[in-house]
Parts: sequence; C-alpha cells; structure tokens
Amino acid sequence: MAQVESVTQREIAAKPDDVFDTIADYGETRGTLLPGQYSEYEVREGGDGEGTVVHWKLQATSRRVRDCLIDVTEPADGELVEKDRNSSMVTTWTVTPGSRAGTSRVTVTTVWNGAGGIGGFFEKTFAPKGLARIHDEVLTALAAHMEK
Repeated sequence: MAQVESVTQREIAAKPDDVFDTIADYGETRGTLLPGQYSEYEVREGGDGEGTVVHWKLQATSRRVRDCLIDVTEPADGELVEKDRNSSMVTTWTVTPGSRAGTSRVTVTTVWNGAGGIGGFFEKTFAPKGLARIHDEVLTALAAHMEK
C-alpha cells in the first residue's frame, strides 16, 4: 500500500483568522460550502473546530462513495485536521497569510493509504486529481462566502 496525497491551494481576500474560523464552523457554515459530491452532512458533536465530530458521505467517483466519520483537531495555529474514523484518510486545512495584506492562503492536503497492485496504480494516478477538483469547489465556495 502506498500513501496517496492530494493538495489544493487558493488565495482568499479575507483575513486568516476569519477564514480559519469559517472553515472550523461545522455547525453553521461548513455544510453550506460543500459541493454535490457530499451528502448526509451531520454534526454529531461540537460544531466549532477542536472536538467536533461530523459525518458525511463523499462520492469521489461515480462508483466510489466514502462514508466518513470525522474527528476534528487543531494541532497548531491556523491548522485544522480532519481524521476519518472509517478509513486512513486525513485532511489538513492550513490557513496562512496570503501574498497581500488582508488575504489568506488556504491549503488543503489529504492523505490516505492507497490500494496495492494495478488498482493502486490507478488510484495514485487519478484519485488525487479528482479530490483536488472537489476541494477546489469547496475553496471556491469559501472564497465567495468570505469575499461577499
């Protein structure tokens, strides 16, 4: 099994603290930012950053649906980590100051243990691009929300 990684970035015209708070707001805002690949979104505990437990289904491809139960931690300033209890998938949201004053750079990094053999080859080749497209949709919605 090889580790698979997907990375997506976007600069958003809003202050890093405000962007981070919005990303960490699972109770109100986060669910509204998710594209159609997500379903059955439900906050089960908490709702604001550290200690939140949230459920969703992620349909990464037409045949692949992940039933995710996510534990949220904040291990460092500007970093939010979502660890799936049902798989090896870990998504880290990192918010840092952007290239201009008052802007933020948001980086979404997802890693998981991929399959072996020929299936693993295809997963490592194509899955990161598909997941990057999904995360880009989330970041686009986040930017629209923050920049309105």
